[in-house]
Amino acid sequence: MEEDLSLNLQEKQAVVAEVSAQVAQSQTIVLAEYRGIKVADITKLRADARKSGVYLHVLKNTLARRSVQGTPFEALGDSMVGPLVYGMSADAVAAAKVMCDFAKTNNLLVVKAGAMGSTLMNAEQVAVLAATPSREELIARLMATMNATTAKFVRTLAAIRDAKAPAEA
Repeated sequence: MEEDLSLNLQEKQAVVAEVSAQVAQSQTIVLAEYRGIKVADITKLRADARKSGVYLHVLKNTLARRSVQGTPFEALGDSMVGPLVYGMSADAVAAAKVMCDFAKTNNLLVVKAGAMGSTLMNAEQVAVLAATPSREELIARLMATMNATTAKFVRTLAAIRDAKAPAEA
């Protein structure tokens, strides 16, 4: 009996250590209630999360509270009630986007709260964050704008060159 308790305690400590390491790398944490979701749907959510670089974990709330203790996310403690799945991401938008996109197609996943650092967010604020373009999308837009600007500049130079060429000839 005593061995089971110590092993159980060791397992809990291992989970807290793993989750704490993820918390330390995260800019955003999103909490969602998953009551009644089928295993196949949770598996799809996990796959979506993995593709987006989001750490997804179903945790006992007491372990989650220990994992965020002493971090900017500690304020989320009051929101850690009920059966929750935790999404964490180093990208400020990714966790919110994965959870909210999944919730659109599966009404059993209900986003409850989130935090970006020490800033708490309610479900509506998490949805607004999810609608924000990701870092990769913003970089892609910037590159497209820069490429278009460069191409326009080259065309302008070519037009000036072509306009001067007959005058010099």
